[in-house]
Amino acid sequence: MGVTALLVASPAAFFWAKLIGAGFLIYLGIRGWLNAGKAVTAAPRTGLSVYLHALMIATINAKSVAGYLAAFSAFVQPDVPIWEQMRVIVPTALTITALSYTGHTAIGAGLGKLAMGAVLNIWFRRIMATCFIIYGIALGATGRTT
Repeated sequence: MGVTALLVASPAAFFWAKLIGAGFLIYLGIRGWLNAGKAVTAAPRTGLSVYLHALMIATINAKSVAGYLAAFSAFVQPDVPIWEQMRVIVPTALTITALSYTGHTAIGAGLGKLAMGAVLNIWFRRIMATCFIIYGIALGATGRTT
C-alpha cells in the first residue's frame, strides 16, 4: 500500500497531511516575506555540484512531494489495482515535471538578467511569499468530499 492509497483510505491521515502541508507553505511564505529584504549572494560552484543540488531538491523537495500527493491522490481508485493506475500516473507526473522544468529553464535562459532582476526585487519576492501564504491558507481551508 502506497502513501497515496493510505491517504485515500484514511480521511484522518489525509486531513493531517493536508494541514501539515498547508502549515509548511505558510511557514515558507512568512520566511520568504521576512527574507525578501536581505541581499541574495551566490557562492561559486561547479556544474556538477549545481546539478546534484538541483537533483536532490527536485527529488525530495517537500513542496514537490506534497504537490504530487495532493494532485494524484484525487485520481487513485481503491477498487483498481495500484500498478494499473501507476502505469498512467507515473508517466503523466514525469511528463508534467519535465515540461515544467523545461519551461523554467527556458524562462531563465531567455530572460537572463531580467529574470534575475525580478527575483532580486523585494516586492516581487514579497508577492511570491504572499502567494505561498494564500495557497497554504486555501489548502488548509478546503474540504474533501469522498
